[in-house]
Amino acid sequence: MHGSAADTILKITDVTKSFGQVAALKGMRLEVRRGRVHTLLGENGAGKSTLMKILAGVHGATSGEIVLDGQAYRPANPQEAASLGLAIVFQELSLCNNLTVAENILATREPRRFGFINDKALVAKAHRIVADLRLPIDVTEKVGNLSIAQRQLVEIAKGLSHDAKVVILDEPTSSLSDSEAEILFEIIGRLRQRGAAIIYISHRMEEIMRLSDDITVIRDGEYVSTHARDEVTIETLIALMVGRRMDEIYPPPVHHVAADRAPVLAVDRLTREGEFQDVSFDVRAGEILGFFGLVGSGRSEVMNALFGMKSAAGTVRLDGEVVRFRSPDQAIARGVGFVTENRKEEGLVLGHSVEWNISMAALADFAGGLGFIRNGAERAAASEQVGKLSIKTNSLETPAGALSGGNQQKIVLAKWLLTRPKVLILDEPTRGVDVGAKFEIYKIIRELAAEGTAILLISSDLPEVLGMSDRVVVMHEGAPGATLEGSALTPETIMAHATGFQS
Repeated sequence: MHGSAADTILKITDVTKSFGQVAALKGMRLEVRRGRVHTLLGENGAGKSTLMKILAGVHGATSGEIVLDGQAYRPANPQEAASLGLAIVFQELSLCNNLTVAENILATREPRRFGFINDKALVAKAHRIVADLRLPIDVTEKVGNLSIAQRQLVEIAKGLSHDAKVVILDEPTSSLSDSEAEILFEIIGRLRQRGAAIIYISHRMEEIMRLSDDITVIRDGEYVSTHARDEVTIETLIALMVGRRMDEIYPPPVHHVAADRAPVLAVDRLTREGEFQDVSFDVRAGEILGFFGLVGSGRSEVMNALFGMKSAAGTVRLDGEVVRFRSPDQAIARGVGFVTENRKEEGLVLGHSVEWNISMAALADFAGGLGFIRNGAERAAASEQVGKLSIKTNSLETPAGALSGGNQQKIVLAKWLLTRPKVLILDEPTRGVDVGAKFEIYKIIRELAAEGTAILLISSDLPEVLGMSDRVVVMHEGAPGATLEGSALTPETIMAHATGFQS
């Protein structure tokens, strides 16, 4: 690594962390310098989150040494970590939906007058923080009324409301659109100019290569290597991270979809006032139809309407027959599955077992006489999916919430695979998932298509849409801007339609 020791603001030496018999970190080391973005790269389960929680004061290290700005650093709790100059923005939102943006940003640090919270001063202070960060958010709005992307921006504002020497950003763009991510990148640029050190965690390789000054790779709880950004390629980093080379991030199609095949799903002029209008498309068996658009373009809202979660005007045909789903149950009964964008709140019941989460959408298939569940059949089916999808879990009884993000997403996929869907809607299927798990999820999607499932793939990740889709519907302000295929599927063409510069 280049740079002098005087530049070092944070130094981690031989840090270990054990939970019972399990060693989560072994001899970890990291050296972070002022005014630089230092990316920490590793698959889910590599130990990144454990290390960040030690820095944030959530866990104590089992052994090893941490020095922050020349002083021994061992915070007893997150409040002490913040007071010592460390700010952290976790990937998993820690906001209270029933409170306002201002109340969330300044929680436990509210301005007071005569012992009572001074609401006027609270709003004014939060507004200054949000304005300084140039975030397009109303601080008086309840967080529960915001989109996932807006909540992520509030989480960022909350983390950066402390005057920090070291800022940790854990998957900060996982639910942001390109335009919102640009706001974050500008904030990172200003923090860097002020001399703050940024520890950046992301699975988006293009983003990492754009933002990083230094990159440290960790694997299986151990330090692998540190590199200046201009000394490495994406391919090198992936090989270091997963311990094997990946010739392709996106597996090739298993088969070719016949263009003259009748559509499984045909949507004509689907409209919901104020959300989307005149949305028309069709998808054939074995086809992956991508949907791309900036946040607010209406992609997810269209899928919610198709799945019976919202009402909409227009015509939907499934296997040539007009259908109108008034609830998700009706959609599931006719062979439509939905892997939701927000797996934590809508896709999984985190406190329940892996087995229960996998089988819950197909429970009717396991019902025996008098409506009792045939537990043996349910267990066998769940076990088969765990093996087929390489879900890493100690047992079928393990709570879903104890698994990594990539494995949780595979459970959601397994749940729908058991229903044997004709049409599978995948809304941001790899959000917050590491590159190794992404590759496995892409293989599952390809295999599903090969088996004849028609797939609607909604993603904010442009390389993902391009790498996986046969055709792409580009949404702009609630309407389809274009349907692209073949040589028209380029990043430039897709973004031109998504931003409305090309009609």
